[in-house]
Amino acid sequence: MMKIEGPAKQLRIYIGDSDRWHGQPLYTAIVHRAHKEGLAGATVLHGVEGYGATSRIHTARILRLSEDLPVIIDIVDKEERINAFLPILDEMVTEGLVILHDVEVIRYIGKPKGTSEK
Repeated sequence: MMKIEGPAKQLRIYIGDSDRWHGQPLYTAIVHRAHKEGLAGATVLHGVEGYGATSRIHTARILRLSEDLPVIIDIVDKEERINAFLPILDEMVTEGLVILHDVEVIRYIGKPKGTSEK
C-alpha cells in the first residue's frame, strides 16, 4: 500500500495534444514513464482552449477546431521522487511548460494491487 501525507511536490506539465514521443502521444509516454518510475500517480487533463509561447490560440469550438488542444499532466509525489523524474522529463518535453509547486498532501492512500473497491 502506498501512503503519502505531508509535504510533497506537484509537477505540472503543459503540452499540446499533437506532441509526440517515439510515435505515441507525449502525454501517454509521460504517464507510462511516470508509472514505470514508481511515481504515486498521474492525471491527464485535456483543455478546451489555450495558447502558449507561439501566441496561437487553440480551441475546441465547433467553428474553429484545433488539432493541438492544450494538455496538462499532473503528478504529485514526494520531493525526492519528483526530482528523480525531472531529468527524464527534460529529455521528453522539448516544447512546453513544466512547473513545480510545494503542496501539502492531506490524504493519499493507494490500495494494494489485486484488490477491488467494495
